[in-house]
Amino acid sequence: MFHQPDLFDLPRPPRPVPDLPAMVERISLVSKRPRYALLVLNLIAKAAGTNGSLGPYVPVDRDMVPVRDWLCQALAPLANRDCRRLAMVETVRAELALGRPGDTADAERRVEEEVQSRIMRSGRTNISRAVSDLVRAGLLRRHYQGYRIDHANRGAQREAVYTVTPEVRSALSRTC
Repeated sequence: MFHQPDLFDLPRPPRPVPDLPAMVERISLVSKRPRYALLVLNLIAKAAGTNGSLGPYVPVDRDMVPVRDWLCQALAPLANRDCRRLAMVETVRAELALGRPGDTADAERRVEEEVQSRIMRSGRTNISRAVSDLVRAGLLRRHYQGYRIDHANRGAQREAVYTVTPEVRSALSRTC
């Protein structure tokens, strides 16, 4: 009988993560940006509750912020030194200066608001990609919680909840 091992063999579960170097190696196998993914994983692990979950909302001051926005805000300072941010500021200045003479302080405020909006938009995308890489590596689980019930798929007023695996929690706790 003809046997195709790639169709009938079950995929091997990922090896346990005994320490931080093994975790870094696993991330580097699935991610194009392993350092960024490791930063995201570390932030999630440090902010997660006793059950290892973070989300759907994180308390910030007296407000509740979606977990993806919180992560994006936490990592936004990384964009301040990026040369692409300087180019984005010049692009926004040029876009907003078209036919609008006026107060320079107000114009600079509008430029900064638009730049922050663009950084947050691209940051949310970067967070989603990093989380997808971490899920693919078997280091993080993601589900969506919201309007009616917990659900594996997003949409319908649902927000992400991230859960760090016990192996990752123990590997990260040994590094502190």
